Amino acid sequence: MKRYFHINKNSNFYSVIMYIIMGGFTTLVNFVVFWLFAAKLGIDYRIANTIAWVVAVLFAYVTNRTYVFKSHSKTKRQIAGELGSFVGFRFLSYLMDLGVMIVLISGFGVNESWSKIWTNVLVMIANYLFSKLFVFRKKSTVEREEGYR
Repeated sequence: MKRYFHINKNSNFYSVIMYIIMGGFTTLVNFVVFWLFAAKLGIDYRIANTIAWVVAVLFAYVTNRTYVFKSHSKTKRQIAGELGSFVGFRFLSYLMDLGVMIVLISGFGVNESWSKIWTNVLVMIANYLFSKLFVFRKKSTVEREEGYR
C-alpha cells in the first residue's frame, strides 16, 4: 500500500502530535482520578485535584520521556535531574491549575467538572512549553558529553 502521509519522527510537528496524544491520555488520567475522588468519594475538590495531579505527573513523565521527547538521558544522575526538573515545572503548572480551579469554582461558581476541563487546557499548553524549552530540551554535544562523566 502506498503511503500518502508521512511524518518525520524527529520533527517538531511529530513532537506536538505525540504530546497532544499523550497529553490527552494524561488529561484523561487526571480527570478520572479527580472525578473518582471528588464526585464518587466526596473528597474536597482541592485534595482530589492534588491526588489527581500526583498520579498524572507520574504518568506524564513516563510518556513524555519515552514517546514525545525521546529522552536520551541514561545515567541515574541525568534521569534524576530530568525527573526533578519535570516535577518542578509540573508543580508550577499545578499551582496554576489549583489557582484557576479555585477562582472558577469558588469565585465564579463554575461546576467542578467544567472547571477541571478548562483548567486542563491551560495546563496542557504550559506543560508542553515547560517540557520542550526546559526539561527535555535538546542538549549540545558538550552538555551530553559532560553528562556521561
